[in-house]
Amino acid sequence: MQGGSSGIGYGLKYQARCISDVKADTDHTSFITGTLSLREENEVHLLRLSSGGTELICEGLFSHPNEIWDLSSCPFDQRIFSTVFSTGESFGAAVWQIPELYGQLNSPQLERIASLDGHAGKVNCILWWPSGRNDKLISIDEENLFLWSLDCSRKAAQVQSKESAGMLHYLSGGAWDPHDVNAVAATCESSVQFWDLRTMKKTSSIERGHVRKVDYDTRKMHMLVTAEDESGIHIWDLRMPKVPIDELRGHSHWTWAVTCNPEYDGLILVSLSLSLSSPLPSTHTCAHVHHPFFPIVYPSINFITKEHPLSKNVKIQLSSKVES
Repeated sequence: MQGGSSGIGYGLKYQARCISDVKADTDHTSFITGTLSLREENEVHLLRLSSGGTELICEGLFSHPNEIWDLSSCPFDQRIFSTVFSTGESFGAAVWQIPELYGQLNSPQLERIASLDGHAGKVNCILWWPSGRNDKLISIDEENLFLWSLDCSRKAAQVQSKESAGMLHYLSGGAWDPHDVNAVAATCESSVQFWDLRTMKKTSSIERGHVRKVDYDTRKMHMLVTAEDESGIHIWDLRMPKVPIDELRGHSHWTWAVTCNPEYDGLILVSLSLSLSSPLPSTHTCAHVHHPFFPIVYPSINFITKEHPLSKNVKIQLSSKVES
């Protein structure tokens, strides 16, 4: 679908709430997204940005059996991705592979590499380590954090360890530290918890209520960004976790999601529940957040990081309506 000065649009048959950049595709700017339909057969779309940066081209269309609530691409294999899905009665998670000859098949089917079974409650997200090849996966439900060992060649995944968040804590999501394969941040209703995967124990926390999303700065160690209900966006130096080192203001309602640009220093992408009232300023030079770039409103957001930098003002619009 063609785009204009305000961004690039791509029409989906059903509503969608998640999109992921295909990190392992180093030759193109590619995305993968999945739909959220309760009654209809859901779809996974593999999209590629045209060489001129003006059009999104569908490279593959695949059926998915359930509503897709979370989707993440594998950082080392462009044909592999994970989904969190709902059957209407329960939640599940799985790792999928796109068929190798998908461009030459009439009705290509996704191959399920592994099911991440064992969750009793709602599964919130699947985390891949963002900094390279790793055979581990993390899944987070409302009460537990699972560490999985994934063997793609044998099409199997086994629980390596599991730990509960504890009484009165309900996990909602998290982020894997790109600088430390053993460190994970998990969000809950009253804090951000930091876990050591070697011991599966909590090492520290940021006492902060209603944090929706967190992301690590891939270019700077110890830096974390949080998106919070009402309070907006805060930047933290984890060596001094009691108070944020910066707060970004300039909007009138909740922030849904936030992510740091992995290629361009000092850029943060934010998803908001209402339109912006003004550009978000930053006054703390240690945070290096000088020119934020804003998409339309989505619970899930991703940067374009390859041929088309943010200076070209490229953004993706998938749907005008999103279920919360």
